[in-house]
Amino acid sequence: MFGFNDKINFQNKNIDILTIGELLVDMISAEYGDNFESSTYNRYFGGSPSNIAINTKRLGINSLVASCVGNDGLGKFLINSLKEVGIDTRCVDITGNSTSMVLVTKSKATPIPIFYRDADYHLPYSQGLDTALKNCKIMHFSCWPISKEPSRSTIEQSIEQARNNGALVCFDPNYHPMLWEKNEEGIEYVKSIIGKVDIVKPSEDDAERIFGKDSNENQVKKFLNLGAKLVIMTLGAEGALVTNGVESIKMDTLATGVVDTTGAGDAFWSGFYTAIVRGYTLKEALQLGFAVSAYKLKYTGAVVKLPRLEEIKKSYGL
Repeated sequence: MFGFNDKINFQNKNIDILTIGELLVDMISAEYGDNFESSTYNRYFGGSPSNIAINTKRLGINSLVASCVGNDGLGKFLINSLKEVGIDTRCVDITGNSTSMVLVTKSKATPIPIFYRDADYHLPYSQGLDTALKNCKIMHFSCWPISKEPSRSTIEQSIEQARNNGALVCFDPNYHPMLWEKNEEGIEYVKSIIGKVDIVKPSEDDAERIFGKDSNENQVKKFLNLGAKLVIMTLGAEGALVTNGVESIKMDTLATGVVDTTGAGDAFWSGFYTAIVRGYTLKEALQLGFAVSAYKLKYTGAVVKLPRLEEIKKSYGL
């Protein structure tokens, strides 16, 4: 059980976190608006797992990305962005498919996306990925790679390898129907994955898309009933509801100003992961996740130039 006052003990491995999944470009509108009224969009590094890899690297732990991009200018931009922060790109596959992209509305609430996918779901299970899974403390993935083959099979094999080698397996259940084929029941597949992981962090919107409308307390129970061991349900401005199946706690947000919410959840994950790797208790790690998220919310784009975790901790008086 994940006790809130306990630390997570990791095996001595050289990769603190391996993120597997989408590496893509976010084109974010210059103006606010939910209906894509803006005529100007700016290019940003994107892809939830890859955002987490860059964030955690900047916060002070060792991260690695396994993903797939196109052999084009956008793919080169993404690979160079990883290299600029010192992330090894040996597990980033380059394919003849176009680099994936998301058109996003700049928002102070929930960003509205339009997905343009190609290269991201062509991620193979490579020897490099197999080696990384044997040498990582945490494996993280989202709904993107499980929504299409061949990356779905890659994730299934990765989960098995990670668990066999004692890694903490974490899942962002960011289900969106637009990611799935129209004739496929994506929700049922997402539910089947939840029982194979240790930690899930749904947002309110994620939970509603998977289970329908319900109270937050009932939603987290549904994740537990499917087999998750720790559920962190983020509630936007209301903080988060966290449960380990025995006890639950309500956490408050630390955000005081919001410029753009793109990547706020990824920033939370990043602070949380960095903290548990650094030896903080689970409750302390949750607080530090909120601190990193609050820092990110002051800027546009999913990835910002984060300082080290200890600097953020100090700036929020934690």
